[in-house]
Amino acid sequence: MLRMEDIDLAGKRVLIREDLNSPVADGRVTSDERIQASLPTIQAALDAGARVAVMAHLGRPKEGQPDDASSLKPVADHLSALLGKPVELVRDWIDGLPEIEPGHMVLCENVRWLEGEKANDPELAKKMAALCDVYVMDAFGVAHRAQASTHGVAEYAPLACAGPLLSREVDTLKHVLENPRRPLTAIVGGSKVSTKLGVLDALLDKVDRLIVGGGIANTFIAAEGHPVGKSLYEPELVESAKRLIAKAEERGAAIPIPTEVVVAPYAHSDALTTIKPVADVSDDDMILDVGPETRSRYAGLLEDAGTIFWNGPVGMFEIDQFAGGTRALAEAIAASGAYSIAGGGDTLAALRQFMMTDRMDYICTGGGAFLEFVEHGHLPAVDILEQRANDK
Repeated sequence: MLRMEDIDLAGKRVLIREDLNSPVADGRVTSDERIQASLPTIQAALDAGARVAVMAHLGRPKEGQPDDASSLKPVADHLSALLGKPVELVRDWIDGLPEIEPGHMVLCENVRWLEGEKANDPELAKKMAALCDVYVMDAFGVAHRAQASTHGVAEYAPLACAGPLLSREVDTLKHVLENPRRPLTAIVGGSKVSTKLGVLDALLDKVDRLIVGGGIANTFIAAEGHPVGKSLYEPELVESAKRLIAKAEERGAAIPIPTEVVVAPYAHSDALTTIKPVADVSDDDMILDVGPETRSRYAGLLEDAGTIFWNGPVGMFEIDQFAGGTRALAEAIAASGAYSIAGGGDTLAALRQFMMTDRMDYICTGGGAFLEFVEHGHLPAVDILEQRANDK
C-alpha cells in the first residue's frame, strides 16, 4: 500500500475516511476512543499543510433519510475541542466542498445518509473521488466493508493510500498472525457460533489453544453431551462444534470447554446465582458465566501464552454477578508475559468497565474487521489500496 506519511500533502485536497462512530447522549460524545485513535492521522495531515475533509459515519441511519439522531454534529464539536480549532460540519458536501485553507479541515456529514454508500455505488464513489487529490483510508473499523467511502472512492481517486492508523492495525495483525510468539491462544466469545463459525475454523489452523465463551461456549458444552437448560445456544450447530473439537485434537491444539458454570433462572442483577458443574445444569437454568474452577483453568492456560487474541467476553459481564469470568480473563492476560491484542466492542466495553484498557498491549479499533482479517487474511478496503499501489 501507499502510505500517507510517504506522500507530500502540502496544499493538496485530502479526503480522509475515519471511523468516528462514537456513543452520543444529549448531544455529546460519551466515549471518544475512536476519535482519539483517529486524531494523529488528522493532525498529521493538517500539520503537512493539507486541505482536509474527513468522511465518517454515525449509527445505522436509513440511506437517503437524514435524521438529527445520527448527525455528526457532536463529533464535530468534540473534534473542535481536541484540535483547539473550529471544525465545520458540512451537511451537503457530496456535490462540492467549501474552500478549505491549507492546515484546516471540515467534517462531512454522515456518509451513510447518502444513497448508494452501502452498495458501493460507482457514481457516488466517483463524486467522492472528485473532491480530492489524495484519498486516505484510515478507518480500520469498516475496512471489511466494500462501500463507496471505504472502497469505491479508492478506485477513482487520483491517489489512494493508507492512513497511519489503518497501516498500524494491518501491520500488527499480519505480523502476529504470520509470526506469533507461541503458544498462540485465542479467546472468542459472543452469542452465536453461526456468526463466528468461519473465524473459529480459521483460528484452529493457527492457534495452539482456543477458548470459547458466552453463547458460543454453551453450544460447545451441548456438543460434549451436557445439558444447557434455558441458555442461549444453537442446537443446529452442535455437530459443527463437535467437528471443531475433533479438528483441534487432530492438530494437537485444544478447545478447553467450561466444566463449571454460573447459572441463574434469568439474566438480571436481582437473580439468585448458583455455581454448578456443567453436568448438573437443570432445565430452568441459564448459563451466564464460567465458574471459579474454569476461570482458574483458563488463567493457567494464559499464564504461559506467547501471544493472545481476545474478541468477546465469556459471560454477561454487564451484570456484576456474571462478570467474574471476563474479569478473570482480563486479569490473567494482563499478568501474563504474552503479547496481547484485544478487539471488538464488547471486549473494549469490558476492559473499560474493569479499568484495564491500558493493560493490553494493543487495542484493535474494529471488531468485525479484526475477525474478518483473522479469518481471511485480507480486507476489501486494504485490497483496493494494494491494487492501486501495484497499478502505479
